[in-house]
Amino acid sequence: MRLLNKMREQKLLSFALLLLTLTVGILIGTLVNTGAHAARGQVAAPGATPLKLPDPVQIGNEFTRLAKKLEPSVVNITADYTPKEAASKKDEPGEGDDDGLEPFRRFFHGSPFGDSPRALRREQSGSGFIVDPNGYILTNNHVVEKMDRIRVKLHTDANEYRARVIGFDRETDLAVIKIDPKSPLPPVTVGNSDGIQVGDWAVAIGSPFGLEASVTAGIVSATGREIGAAQFQQFIQTDAAINPGNSGGPLLDIKGDVIGVNTMIATQTGAYNGIGFALPINMAVRVYNDIIRNGRVTRGSIGISWNKNDKPDLLRALGVDHGVIVGDVKRGGPAEKAGLHPDDIILSMDGKAIKDGDDLVNRVADSPIGSVASFNVDRGGKRMDFKITILDRTEVFKDRPDIAGEPEEQEPKGDVVSQAKFGMKIRTLSDAERASKGLEDKHGVVVTSVDADSFAEEIGIQENDVIVSINRETIASVDDVHRIQSRLHPGDAVAFRVMRAFGTNPDRTPRWNSFFVSGTLAKK
Repeated sequence: MRLLNKMREQKLLSFALLLLTLTVGILIGTLVNTGAHAARGQVAAPGATPLKLPDPVQIGNEFTRLAKKLEPSVVNITADYTPKEAASKKDEPGEGDDDGLEPFRRFFHGSPFGDSPRALRREQSGSGFIVDPNGYILTNNHVVEKMDRIRVKLHTDANEYRARVIGFDRETDLAVIKIDPKSPLPPVTVGNSDGIQVGDWAVAIGSPFGLEASVTAGIVSATGREIGAAQFQQFIQTDAAINPGNSGGPLLDIKGDVIGVNTMIATQTGAYNGIGFALPINMAVRVYNDIIRNGRVTRGSIGISWNKNDKPDLLRALGVDHGVIVGDVKRGGPAEKAGLHPDDIILSMDGKAIKDGDDLVNRVADSPIGSVASFNVDRGGKRMDFKITILDRTEVFKDRPDIAGEPEEQEPKGDVVSQAKFGMKIRTLSDAERASKGLEDKHGVVVTSVDADSFAEEIGIQENDVIVSINRETIASVDDVHRIQSRLHPGDAVAFRVMRAFGTNPDRTPRWNSFFVSGTLAKK
């Protein structure tokens, strides 16, 4: 028994010695390996001390606070459109100038209905800022004008929202658009631009070159800048970096209040050159309030023009110390009907002296349409009084695109009908048209336009296509399309047989190809 115990003790001792030996070996191996790495590191950079990162500390300042506060209220706007380009006559060979390239022109650029080339969709981007929790956004009109689709991306939301235009004002280049958010949005705080001074801090936020939520800082360089001939645009000038894509974004004071709408830059390179311009927020607020109330901006006018370059000494030479010298009198306008003449000097309106032309225009513009104002006028040294009815500025100057806008494009004559379920406009073809275009098929209607983001666009129908059947039913007129459409429901499959011109025949008539396009009407 004693022998057995002794053998057990020897085994335990041997195991302990083995375990100790292994532990010492592992420790020595670790030390040798570490030393080897250290030696190699010392060879690569002898005497170098590893760098250590400190704990993160957010320093913060007024610009940091301002950026965090305002970034959720600034949006990125992307808009696209398909331009309707007409072939330029100056690019076409004249009579007798056949250069041999006409077949190629017709193949690559021609259209069987009007010879207008089919243009590719174009896209542009800008900025805007939220002014109402319900999704109303203020931006520049040139960002969204005549766009087919407008998409808005919020800084705090990965979703993209479709926007619609509520109203716009060409003379200030402002527009109000709206999205339908899932929850209330954080609006900006509107300041008062009358209080800003040259030298004040100015901060711009927007999406220059599509880079969302970019923040730049500078100062107010000047106020009341007049760029070009726009009457209601007296800009705030700033050296805060403004680039393409900043248009429509806010210009802020150091408190984070909006003092302007970034609108344009002065540049010789197409990018920031140190001079940017923002429309004062006071004017923007006036425009916004008109748009949300009436859908448009209304301004009064009496139908005169004046020279902004007239100097004070000119008035003194004419025997007065204030007023506006009438330049042109709009034919048929309120001033002409009241008896005003060129070279009359308007001295006062409703008993209050007129300081200059801007003062006159602003007071008339703010007057109610249809109201009657009294004007005291100097004519050849003689004082005269006139009663003039204030009319809508866009009506008085309806022949000026910069004020009234471009005239609406007229729809082609014929039976043109908007197809709600398909998203296109069509018209019936005459027999003479079919003959001139080489259409042997005596059926079909021609597509005059395709709505953006519509069913017709989705399945590939294009302007100037000729639709000859729908779901194997022959189409001879617009009424046939109405009849078939009335039987279709959301979720139904629809197949169009289409004729499309590709190139020309030897007799220069279009070469027509026939094929099917199809799709399923969206379910509600």
